[in-house]
Amino acid sequence: MVSTPPSAPPRSRLSLYLDLIRWDRPAGWLVLYWPTMGALWLAAGGWPGWHLFIVFTLGTVLMRSAGCCINDVADRNFDRYVKRTAQRPITSGLVSVREALTLGAVLALIAFALALTTNWAVIAWSVPALLVTIVYPFTKRFFAMPQAVLGIAFGFGIPMAYAAVRGSVPLEALWLFLGKIALVLAYDTEYAMVDRDDDLKIGMKTSAITLGRADVAAVMGFFALYLAIWWSVSAARVPALWPLALGFAVAAAQVAWHYTLIRTRTREGCFVAFKQSHWIGAAVFAGIAAAFAVGRAGY
Repeated sequence: MVSTPPSAPPRSRLSLYLDLIRWDRPAGWLVLYWPTMGALWLAAGGWPGWHLFIVFTLGTVLMRSAGCCINDVADRNFDRYVKRTAQRPITSGLVSVREALTLGAVLALIAFALALTTNWAVIAWSVPALLVTIVYPFTKRFFAMPQAVLGIAFGFGIPMAYAAVRGSVPLEALWLFLGKIALVLAYDTEYAMVDRDDDLKIGMKTSAITLGRADVAAVMGFFALYLAIWWSVSAARVPALWPLALGFAVAAAQVAWHYTLIRTRTREGCFVAFKQSHWIGAAVFAGIAAAFAVGRAGY
């Protein structure tokens, strides 16, 4: 008599919801977090205080999680044809569309409640930030470079950080915003290179498809543009240059490493590059934070 293997025990709703918001994959919110923190430090001239630090830390996690809910609802009929996404909770039928939208709305409302503790300028910027977050998943149907739209969605934390500290958004914040768009174009093109074959079959638009054989060169160019813009703004603001230069040198070394990972365009190499891309922003932020700390200490 042949015995059948026992079926897997049913998963709790909490487990499924955590899977939906990618709780076990923090790289997705860290790529937002480090540039937002860098902008917060630059706007405040150093440590911004516990209130704003907590607001922007929690806000980043909450909005990225809400974005995952919206994205997976929008892509549910496409994800089933992509090997990497076929088992996502909505696509597999374990979480309903209504559940996902409700969870996303709750998370976005909590993030908005955090914005209410700051000022009206932050609240005003939070409205277009939410709208772009909602629109982004649908741009993959018709826009050749949807990663640019994602960059805009992910970059709103930068003007919001300046608005929270200063009550307004100066030109330097908009330059940093542009740099963040370049950063997202770089690492999300790496991500798109992983799924290029599947996306071609289902008719999805991505920067990896649009760029074709120029993808690797473009990724390197986007990273370089990000570093150039952030260096120009940061170097004019910090009181000590050598810690900033050290942070940017570490970031540039990582970009060079990314080239070795993606130059042959293997799925494995491109996916590793994407998963580790948040360390580039972390190095830049560390340089900015250290530059203020060292400058204030008089070293």
